[in-house]
Amino acid sequence: MNKSRILYILKYLWQNTDDEHYVATSDILTFLKENNISCDRKTLPGDIEKLCESGIDIEEVRSRENQYALRSHYFELPEIKLLIDAVDSSKFITAKKSSELVDKLSKMACNYQSEELKRNIYISECVKPINEQIYYLVDNINTAINKGKQISFFYYHYNQYREEVPNNDGKRYRFSPYYLVWNEDHYYAVGFSEKHQRITTFRVDRMKEINILSFYALPKPTDFNLPDFTRQVFDMYDGEKEKVMLLCKNELMNYIIDKFGDEVETSPTDGNHFKAIAEVSVSQTFFAWVFQFNGDIKITGPSSVVSRYREMLQKALK
Repeated sequence: MNKSRILYILKYLWQNTDDEHYVATSDILTFLKENNISCDRKTLPGDIEKLCESGIDIEEVRSRENQYALRSHYFELPEIKLLIDAVDSSKFITAKKSSELVDKLSKMACNYQSEELKRNIYISECVKPINEQIYYLVDNINTAINKGKQISFFYYHYNQYREEVPNNDGKRYRFSPYYLVWNEDHYYAVGFSEKHQRITTFRVDRMKEINILSFYALPKPTDFNLPDFTRQVFDMYDGEKEKVMLLCKNELMNYIIDKFGDEVETSPTDGNHFKAIAEVSVSQTFFAWVFQFNGDIKITGPSSVVSRYREMLQKALK
């Protein structure tokens, strides 16, 4: 058995066939000849049979000149399109890396489908980062998590002049990463911070020069629950956890369920509104989320949260 020849046959079927497109025996033989691989009409069926025995789903149409097609690829065309759309719309992936990934994903389809994808792809004009290192920062953190190691890194913010200003007096943070979480178009590392002495989050695109240390990560608390934690920090920002009462217009039920989950407590109040009770981390991020609904969601309790929200609005108008 010529393993090299079989691999070339598989490559040709992968690139040129699907459920609707078949290739003839002569097409395969011509391709093999162009690549200096010997094969004839008698040996080809045996090679195809070997591929089928290894689990490759190849359909054969017997005729004067047999035709073949690879019936299943790793991804169906709609699945590839879904992945391409996710890459294209991501604000986390740079424009250059997006283009590279879209090209690679397109090659997961056969040539006919790839051309169809290219015709239908629209490259969005969403804001893209310029830092190519983000891609590798995520990989470093993921490696540290898998190895159970601590990491160190610099962390920064922007000042009024759009200059990068290091946090922590320019010193490295030491961190035991437990998870990478995707939220609102950004990656966050969740883990134990030596500086803060608690589990917290760092936004990955604001981290620099990540080093994987030889020290093992501090053990994650046995009662730590990631879904609960992400709900508590509410869009990845710390705040005091508290049950909040909201008065919402009926047409906003989808938003409430999307934000707080199917188990959020709700009840009708009149023909136009319903009440929702949700446990959140009371923070400026929570207040900003409420504000975007232009009064169609109101905080009705507790009074301390209502007062804090009112103070924030008054401060914004000064």
